[in-house]
Amino acid sequence: MSSLPSNAAGLRTAVFPGSFDPMTTGHESIVRRALPLFDRLVVAIGVNQTKRYMFPLEQRLAWLKETFADEPKVEALSFEGLTADLCGRLGARYIVRGLRNSTDHGAERSIALMNHALRGVETIFLPALPEHAHISSTIVRELLANKADVSAFVPAAVRP
Repeated sequence: MSSLPSNAAGLRTAVFPGSFDPMTTGHESIVRRALPLFDRLVVAIGVNQTKRYMFPLEQRLAWLKETFADEPKVEALSFEGLTADLCGRLGARYIVRGLRNSTDHGAERSIALMNHALRGVETIFLPALPEHAHISSTIVRELLANKADVSAFVPAAVRP
C-alpha cells in the first residue's frame, strides 16, 4: 500500500516533468507511448526562477495543449518546487522519464531514487526511439538561434 494519497477519481496518474523549452518530437513520443499505461498523464513544466528560458512559460504550455488536444488523458500544467511534491498534490504514484542514452540513465536513476525516498513515487523509464535519440531541447534551441530548420525535430504546434 502506498503512502501517497490517491487522487479523487482513483485514477492511475503519472507526471512527465520537464522544461519543454521547446517541446520536441522525442517528448511527444514519450507521452504518446506512456498513455496506454495510465488513466491520466500530467505533462508538467517545471519552473526554475534562476534558469533562463528561450520561450515564455505561456508559449510552452500552449504548445503542450495544442499537441495533445486529441488526447483527453493528457493534462498540461506548470509548477514550482520538487516533482515529488507535485506528485503528492496530484495523487500521482508514477513519474515518466525518457532516456536517450546511458548518460541520461545515470542522471535520471539518481533522481528516481530520491523521488522514491521522498514520496514513494516510482519512475517509469521509456527509451527514446532510435529516430529521436539524438534530439534534445538544447540542440533544438541552438538550431533555432542559428536560423536552422527544426521542423523534423518539433511537433507541428512548435514549428515556426
